[in-house]
Amino acid sequence: MNSFITESTITCPNCGHFKQEEMPTDACQFFYECEQCKEVLKPKEEDCCVFCSYGSVACPPIQENKSCC
Repeated sequence: MNSFITESTITCPNCGHFKQEEMPTDACQFFYECEQCKEVLKPKEEDCCVFCSYGSVACPPIQENKSCC
């Protein structure tokens, strides 16, 4: 049984638009296009995916203290 959260609210740093999204549990998501301003988000240098950089919840592997990707 998985003990991690699979939904995260991702917020665009460009326009502030936010949306709740389902996170993949078996892969990292490196790109995310904001549906409002169309900015393509990429992870910050120290993060493994867009959810770790711009989401309200870190990705499932990070939640479980595992390596991401």
